[in-house]
Amino acid sequence: MKEIVIQLLYGLRKEAVPREYKAFVKELIKARIVTDTPILRIADEYRIGRIDLARNGYGYLEVIGAKPSRKAKRIRDLLIHPRDLAGATNGDIVIARQLGFKRQRPTAKVVMILERAYPATVVWLERTRSGIGAFNVKTGEKIPLKVTQKSLKQLPDGALLKIDNYSGQIVEVLGVLDDPLVDERISLALFDKHEEFSKHAIQEAASWGSSVDASLYPDRIDLTSLPFCTIDPASAKDFDDAIYFDLDTHTLYVAIADVSSYVHPFTQLDEEAKERGFSIYFPHKSIPMLPRNLSDHLCSLKPNEVRLAFTFEIRLDPTTLEPIEHKLYESIICSQRRFTYEQIDAYLEGATPTSEIDRQILSWLLPLANATQQMRKKRLEKGFDFASQEVRMEVNEHGMLTSTRIEEQTLSHSLIEECMLLANIASASYFDYGIFRIHPEPKPERINDLLVDLTSVGIRAKHHKDIHRLFLEIQAQAQELGIRREVDQLLIRTQQQARYATVNIGHFGLGFGAYSHFTSPIRRYADLMLHRLLKTIIKHEHKLQEHLLETMEALTVKISDLEREAARVEWDFKDRKFARWAADHIGEKIEAVIVEITPGKDSVATTESPIVGMRVFVKNDRCRLFDRVTIQITGAHLATTRISGRILEVHTKDV
Repeated sequence: MKEIVIQLLYGLRKEAVPREYKAFVKELIKARIVTDTPILRIADEYRIGRIDLARNGYGYLEVIGAKPSRKAKRIRDLLIHPRDLAGATNGDIVIARQLGFKRQRPTAKVVMILERAYPATVVWLERTRSGIGAFNVKTGEKIPLKVTQKSLKQLPDGALLKIDNYSGQIVEVLGVLDDPLVDERISLALFDKHEEFSKHAIQEAASWGSSVDASLYPDRIDLTSLPFCTIDPASAKDFDDAIYFDLDTHTLYVAIADVSSYVHPFTQLDEEAKERGFSIYFPHKSIPMLPRNLSDHLCSLKPNEVRLAFTFEIRLDPTTLEPIEHKLYESIICSQRRFTYEQIDAYLEGATPTSEIDRQILSWLLPLANATQQMRKKRLEKGFDFASQEVRMEVNEHGMLTSTRIEEQTLSHSLIEECMLLANIASASYFDYGIFRIHPEPKPERINDLLVDLTSVGIRAKHHKDIHRLFLEIQAQAQELGIRREVDQLLIRTQQQARYATVNIGHFGLGFGAYSHFTSPIRRYADLMLHRLLKTIIKHEHKLQEHLLETMEALTVKISDLEREAARVEWDFKDRKFARWAADHIGEKIEAVIVEITPGKDSVATTESPIVGMRVFVKNDRCRLFDRVTIQITGAHLATTRISGRILEVHTKDV
């Protein structure tokens, strides 16, 4: 529903309304929410937005889908009285009618709930004095169920149920809380995600076969003679990108899996990919955006396998390493080697190649590595380098956490990253209206809050208009105080979220004027759509291009939401593994650092040893931000994932 309404916000021809939405659009016209003209539009007094619910019960409508304009002023959030919420809760997407003003603030009234923030609720059952109660795994609150106590008594204590938030009905029994293997099902159910593909989607994927016959593609540029290679994590199964560097012409080839040649619009494959939006990655497995016949096989740029690719050929200036020109075309490649990050790092540190193909590839890969380090240094003059806090988990076959580590960014990571950035920048140069990856500057009020927080840890920086300069100054002081990693996370939290948009405003974090996502179509629907758009441009298919752009605004909103959902699924799963580990280590001491202090609430400590990245709530009585502390684990709730501890010792830094 949300997608079609956002299209109506920008104007939609009557004949372009999809069949499945015609009845819904008629309802909107009847209610005078949509104007009945040849070009259907949301009436001026209505707004589409996301509900932000305050503690006092009032709602604030964060308006989305505003008319694209660089000069347009920000539309203020609309105030909604509790009686005018019409049952909408925090995070719901709604249509609201703008009313008057209250204390100089625009007000509104919800007229329709388009999409619930959470289509499902997961509850656990627990015996209480009044009978068997159902409790929300996210909040711990007791909620009513449309089922009798007699039916609930047939289920074991700790049973986990998935509840449909629209109907209130139980749709699935997920398992029991004591089973570690149920965590995956909980995390997916919370956001209504699923692993299985429809029968039709699987059949469509299988219909492409298992190999590529190059003779069927005479119009593609044949690059199979070039020694491409892939560089990925050791656990990777889908290989989106392969690279080759021609030393003679100083030309970088970035070949990306040509998913759009297999996943066509209006097919079941495309519909399911659009609804998933992104692949989801757990420590032990992935939930792919595409059926595995495509994601792990036919689209994956495996070594010694002929594959269809969409390739950027980027010629660099030999001296400055700036891109001079680029070409984009459909190609056929045959990657000759699959490397892991660890293997490339070993070679970059001087290890001797063990095969002829490795020697051949290293003859161009080592010079490319040197070039990308220079590129990175120059890029960081406008962009940022934040210390990694990405936690990698190891989970055993029983579903229990065995170890954690922080993912280190090495030279091999940087090599690939710089190559992909060049392709992403080049892709954004083909259009003014399309699908950009944007990152707005931090809001002034967030900068002010940041500077206040930093003062408490001894960092005193002046508020520059040049935010890049301000952040670099903060990082320099943090480095001197030995708290760079912690301060970097504070800087990240200060920023707005990156998202997809049809109109470009630049990418603050990377320091790019225009940027898009081109390099991962196996796992990101945004990249797949970008490939389709770019093909219409380079092939001069103007009508098809116009058709794609008609729905692009709604799509960018949808996939931005799906991106956040996929991340939340992954975070929730990790929190559940942390909670199980903590439950088995009650009373044990662990080293941590205080990362959040909120007056009147428990502080949050992030553990550093022996488990990294676990959030523990501790009483805020004698610690300051970024204090190193020794804590004792005192409790862990498996359902809500809240871990509690108490501070045994504070290792305070002088400021």
